[in-house]
Amino acid sequence: MRKTRSTARKRPLADLLTGWAAVFGLVVLGVLCPATAQAQSSSVLATGLHVSDGRVLEGNGNDFVMRGVNHAHTWYPGETQSLADIKALGANTVRVVLADGHRWSANSAADVADVIAQCKANRLICVLEVHDTTGYGEDSAAGTLDEAADYWIGLKDVLAGQENYIMINIGNEPWGNTNPDGWTAPTIAAIQKLRDAGFQHTIMVDAPNWGQDWQGVMRANAQSVYDADTTGNLLFSIHMYSVFDTAQEITDYLNAFVDAGLPIVIGEFGGPADQYGDPDEDTMMATAEQLKLGYLAWSWSGNTDPILDLAINFDPTQLSSWGQRIFNGANGIAQTSKEATIYAGGDPDDTQAPTTPGTPTASSVTATSAALTWTAATDNVGVTGYEIVRVSGGSETTIAASTTNTVTVTGLTAETAYTFAVYAHDAAGNRSARSATVNVTTGSTPAGTCSVGYRVVGEWPGGFQGEISIGNTGTTAVSGWKLAFTFADGQTVSNMWGGTPSQSGGTVSVTPASYTSTIPAGGSVTVGFIGSKGATNTAPTAFTLNGSTCATT
Repeated sequence: MRKTRSTARKRPLADLLTGWAAVFGLVVLGVLCPATAQAQSSSVLATGLHVSDGRVLEGNGNDFVMRGVNHAHTWYPGETQSLADIKALGANTVRVVLADGHRWSANSAADVADVIAQCKANRLICVLEVHDTTGYGEDSAAGTLDEAADYWIGLKDVLAGQENYIMINIGNEPWGNTNPDGWTAPTIAAIQKLRDAGFQHTIMVDAPNWGQDWQGVMRANAQSVYDADTTGNLLFSIHMYSVFDTAQEITDYLNAFVDAGLPIVIGEFGGPADQYGDPDEDTMMATAEQLKLGYLAWSWSGNTDPILDLAINFDPTQLSSWGQRIFNGANGIAQTSKEATIYAGGDPDDTQAPTTPGTPTASSVTATSAALTWTAATDNVGVTGYEIVRVSGGSETTIAASTTNTVTVTGLTAETAYTFAVYAHDAAGNRSARSATVNVTTGSTPAGTCSVGYRVVGEWPGGFQGEISIGNTGTTAVSGWKLAFTFADGQTVSNMWGGTPSQSGGTVSVTPASYTSTIPAGGSVTVGFIGSKGATNTAPTAFTLNGSTCATT
């Protein structure tokens, strides 16, 4: 018999077992498509925790591997000593359970600000998550991911500037047994809602099926969800409980993401070895250590089933057998955890923000880049860096970072107007007010410096696979580009790798993925796509790169 966690936050065992044997025995987990599974580097630069090439990095570029536990703060708000106790046992991360008010009392902005301050005071990276989404679609009292995104947007003033210290887990275990195939679109929509609101934080998303993905929906759709987040700063979370009955299932699932260059963490797991037929969680820890993946154990204390408590009655001197394994086992926290390096350079008690940087000035403006310089900010302890943002209406997007008062912004589009501004930050994560803005218009790309080869790789009734090779025949590299062409027979692009398409009628525009954004002089990049078609499939005959006509090959 497979086990579920008998906590106040989880569904009864009978509900979880319904159809499991049939579903898990018959459903073949989706395989990540090799054509679209190329590792994507993050476009979020070194301004905080971020994802690059399938790994979680700190703002300084150092790897950060989460070793920590979950803490049910929303049900035990008085247990403020818990974070200090968790840190004292060696953890570098804590996943903090919050509520947005759908099923439990909402955690206020002041409370969340206090949680962040406690994490920083105890030198812990803090994963903040909304628990009210558990099982939505089955439980009318539960919230949706869209509503959870609104909750985070309401906390933006508290969360802004804390990108070095926190991650946002949008919502816990969305979709239980009801239509988990609906996970992909709501997840993408919630991520985009936060990005549109200006959030640059690392976003963590849980799998469907009570976080355990027993139908393989997240595994099959992870690439498309990841590609939909243009920042690339996205982390998948799998909850490894009774679905993962064998060591092979554990390693197969995690390796599928690692091999595809997609970031993943074990966001919850736990229980005594072999209880109710569970696998030995030591296999999960050992695999995570081997693959350099993070893990967060469920749960510190206060479970209705105490067998899942790491610390008995919140007492760190009374670790359960499960607690001994997670903290002191061969691959446990005490042996494998490394503190975030952000805490080595600053005082978490420092709350004074740097002064506002001076207004940037622009120079050396080309078709794809511009140099910005500003008067340096000052700080009571010291400014450690600057965040350069593009401002568009009421939103802004981080585009570069610098440790000095100058930076060259690259990857711009020719003949395009931009507005830039600058923030300063110190080692404790305090961020200044935003500087005044500067307007920059990029120049034109020299004509006749590109070539394009287009071919149909394969066709089938109603669809085809295409490939576009973009060559740089000029003498300087092209950093950032926009390719445009027109289909004559009503073809449409439905999926693309190596670039991001935008289509209006027959006209298609393509901007690069992070790993194709620079075309070296004399070099080329390739974009592939899946398209739909009618009876005819005439190839485009003309292409432009950044507005300049390209030769066709």
